Amino acid sequence: MLLNIYDFTTLTTAIHIWLTAHMNNTMVMLSEMAIVGLCTLTFFVVLCLILVYMERKVSAFMQIRLGPNRVGPWGTVQAIADTVKLLLKEGLTPDGADKLLFNFAPILVVAICFAAMAPIAFGKGLTIWNINIGVLYVSAISSVGVIGILMAGWSSNNKYSLLGAMRSGAQIVSYELSVGMSVLAIVVLSGSLNLNEIIQSQENGWWIFKGHIPAIIAFIIFIIASTAEINRAPFDMAEAESELTAGFHTEYSGMKFAMFFLAEYVNMFIVCAIGATLFFGGWMPFHIGGLAAFNNIMDYIPSPIWFFGKTFALIFLIMWFRWTFPRLRIDQLLTLEWKYLLPISMINLLLVTLIAIMGWYF
Repeated sequence: MLLNIYDFTTLTTAIHIWLTAHMNNTMVMLSEMAIVGLCTLTFFVVLCLILVYMERKVSAFMQIRLGPNRVGPWGTVQAIADTVKLLLKEGLTPDGADKLLFNFAPILVVAICFAAMAPIAFGKGLTIWNINIGVLYVSAISSVGVIGILMAGWSSNNKYSLLGAMRSGAQIVSYELSVGMSVLAIVVLSGSLNLNEIIQSQENGWWIFKGHIPAIIAFIIFIIASTAEINRAPFDMAEAESELTAGFHTEYSGMKFAMFFLAEYVNMFIVCAIGATLFFGGWMPFHIGGLAAFNNIMDYIPSPIWFFGKTFALIFLIMWFRWTFPRLRIDQLLTLEWKYLLPISMINLLLVTLIAIMGWYF
C-alpha cells in the first residue's frame, strides 16, 4: 500500500520539533494555537468566497443563465466586491434592542463554526484536534449554534426576528434527532467515535457501499436532515424572506450580517465534510478489497484532494436541493421529521445494528 506517501504527520511533527527547539513548552503551545487559528481563519475566508461564487454559478446553471460575469475573470472577484461592500456599510443597532446580546450573537455563531471544525480530518495526518469522541464533539458543538440564533432573534426587538428564531429553534431541535440517528448508524458499523478511526475503517471500501441498503438510507436521511438543520432551502423557514423579511437577522447589517452569512456557508461545509467522512471515507482513496494494484493507483492522488472532492460534491448536492425544490410550510417541515424521517431512522438504526452484530457488511 502507498497510502503513506502523502502523510502530513511528518510536516506537523517537524514544525512541532522546530518550535520545541527554540521555545519553552508554554510558548510552543501558544505558537501552535496561533498558527492553527491563523490557518483556520484564512481557510474560512477563502472557503466563503469560493462557496458564494459556487452558489451563484450553480443557481445560474440551474436557471439557464450566466450568473456573475462582470467583476473579474468569469465573475470570480464578485464575492470580494460584495465583502468590501459589507465592510463599508454602517452597522446599525435598533432602538429597544438588547445591545450586548445583539452584538454578541453573530460572534457566538461564528465561534461555534470555528470550534466544530477542530476534529475534521482534511487529509492523512492533517487534523486540528484528533479527539477520540470526534463525532460526539461535533454533534454537541453544532447544537449550541441555535443559542446564537435565538439570541439574535430575541435581542433584535422585532417580532419577525423573534418568529424566525423560534422557528429555527424548533427546526434544529427536531432534525438533530434524525441527523444523530444516521450518524449513529456509521458509528455502530465502524465501532468508533473517532473520525480518523472511522476513516481508517473504510480502507477496503467506503461505508456507503459496505453498509448495504441501510447505509444508503442513513446517508439520504443525513443529507435531508442536515439541510434542514443548517436552515438551507427548501427548509429555510427561519429566514423565509416572503413571510418574515429575513427572519432572525432582519435587523442586522454590515459585517454583523456578513458573519451570519459566513456561518451559514461554513456550516454547510462542515455538514458535507462530516457526511464525506462518515459515508465516503473522508480523505481515504477509493479502495476495493483484494485489488492491490488498483488501490495503489488511487493512493497516488493526495488525500486532501479526495477529501475536498467528496465534500464539494455533497455541497453541490445541497445547492441542487435549494434551486430545485419549493420551500415547505412550517407544519410540513415538522411533519416530515416527526412522522417520516425519525421513525425510518429508528428502524434503520436497528437494521444497521443487526448487520454489525451479524457481520454482514463487506
